[in-house]
Formats: sequence, structure tokens, C-alpha cells
Amino acid sequence: MKNKDIYILAIESSCDDTGAAVLKDNNVISNVVARQDIHEQYGGVIPELASRAHQQNIVPTIDVALKKANITKEQLSAIAFTQGPGLMGSLLVGGSFAKSLSMALDIPLIAVNHMHAHILAHFINEEGFDKPSFPFLALTISGGHTQIVKVNSFFDLEILGETTDDAVGEAFDKTAKILGFPYPGGPLIDKFAKEGNPKAYAFTKPKVPGLNFSFSGLKTQIMYFIQKNMAENPNFIEENKADICASVQFTIINILMDKLKMAVNETGIKQIAIGGGVSANSGIRQTLKEAESKYGWKTYIPKFEYTTDNAAMIGIVGYHKFLENHFSDSSTVSKARIEF
Repeated sequence: MKNKDIYILAIESSCDDTGAAVLKDNNVISNVVARQDIHEQYGGVIPELASRAHQQNIVPTIDVALKKANITKEQLSAIAFTQGPGLMGSLLVGGSFAKSLSMALDIPLIAVNHMHAHILAHFINEEGFDKPSFPFLALTISGGHTQIVKVNSFFDLEILGETTDDAVGEAFDKTAKILGFPYPGGPLIDKFAKEGNPKAYAFTKPKVPGLNFSFSGLKTQIMYFIQKNMAENPNFIEENKADICASVQFTIINILMDKLKMAVNETGIKQIAIGGGVSANSGIRQTLKEAESKYGWKTYIPKFEYTTDNAAMIGIVGYHKFLENHFSDSSTVSKARIEF
């Protein structure tokens, strides 16, 4: 099998971005994302609009990915697609197209778990980026998920802790909405936090047992804090925007780091890899890099384009599944919720 180049076409359609990528073995030779701007006017992703936009975008996005990779569809070895978790309508568009194309070309179909892909994105062959060795701890942080996962091998993953309610990305985005920032607001909090004092305002960290997380209480606490101060000073947000953002981000990072330190103590594993859209946050990235000298950890931070939803990460899982003959068939169903 390895005498011949393996070309994987990967399709990602779990939320509002339509992604298509082509991998030659574990190298990304094209990675295209069609973004949907329509959701900004609603302050969040509208599932029905997302699935319609995927239907419009999927063919041209895949066409561009194949052209950028300079290959024909007849050269493909397999089609990998996101099975879940995600928005059901969006997943169905990508899954249906992947099934149809694999049948038309008579090549294997590979179903991929979106969260598995965020973790294995570290194994894309990328110059200047080291790959973790097994076992390692993965912190997956996104708009819909917050998990600490023990990764024993490519296909042996154990969730050690996860959020009991809201995900960390939702905490960032809801805070941004409270502050009146446009959607998506998480990156704006990161931007303003760089200019503020992280200890200007103190927020209580939730007391959650074990390695699980909770962000709903913090989100409510921030809302009441803003309401109280706005009642006293209508210009409070505008006058203290940077300090508010810095304090919120500081609190969230401390929550994540407390759980990571606990996970390291419990497992003895000092290799930490982050993934998911929130891993693009500069404060989290800087804190993790500082942890290398502070705690003796080895931290792995993916290339920026592999943090947010993208098809390249689906492709790397597809590549490793291809090597093990882990194929799916046309009866495979998309799932809004799915475990490893």
C-alpha cells in the first residue's frame, strides 16, 4: 500500500464553514474553507441557513481544493468526511456528498469524529511544528466542547474531563455579546485583553469536582457584574473595555490551567497538546508556552489554520484510518452527538 501515494479528499461541514482539503499521505497539499458571513447579522449561527449555504458551497469548494492540489478526482484514494458532532443539517450535506462521490469513484469512505480530528491535527506533517509522542494529554477547546483527553494512540482516546454545561468558546462569545461586541466576539476579547489589566476585576472560579469544567456560572456572574456597573455608570463598558476583557480572559485561562495541572498530577503525563477554535486565543497560547519552563511540560500548539474548523484535520484522521483499513459504508449516519 505504501508503495503508492495516498490521496485523501477530506470534507468538513460540522457548523457554518465548508471545508475541503487534499492530503498526500500526511502532507496537506490544499486546504480550502468557504466561510458564511450571513450569521453575523444574527449574532450566532442559524442552523437552517448554515445547511443551505453548505449546499451552495460544497461543490465549488471541493473543485478548488482539487485544482489547488493539482490532481484529478480519479487519483483519489479515499473520501473522509465529518460524521459528527455538529449541526445535523450541516453534517448531512457533507456526509451525503462524501457518500455519493465515494460510490461514483468506487473508493473507500471514511467517517471522522470532529473532536478526534482536532487532536490528530498535530500529526499533520508541517515544517516547524513538532508532533507529540504517545501518551499525551489533549485539551480540546471550542465553541461547543471543552475536554481533557488522554491520547494513548491514534485510535485509543480516553476523556478524563469535560464541561458539564457551557463550553469555553461559548463563555467567550456570550461575554462578548454582553459587552455589545459583534459576532464572533471571542477574538475581540482576545484583542482588547492585550491592552488591559488582567487583575482589574476578580471573578470567582467555579468549584467543579475532578477534571470536569463548568462555565455557565461564570457567564452569569459576568452578566450581573456588567449590569450592576452599567446601572451606576452607563459608560462603564466603553471606559473599561480592555480591563474587563483582560480580567475575563485571565479567569478563563486560570480555570483551564488548574484542570490541566490536576490532569498532569493524576496521570504523570507532561506532554500537553491543544486543539479547537479557542486554541487560537493568544493568551492561552502564551500561558501554555510559559508552562514549559514553569512546570517542565512540553506543549504542542497547532498551526493557526488547523485550530478553527478545517478539512485538513479531517484528512489526517482519514489518512491514519486508511492505513488501518478503517472504512465506512453508505449506511453510516451523521450524528449531532458522538463519542470517540
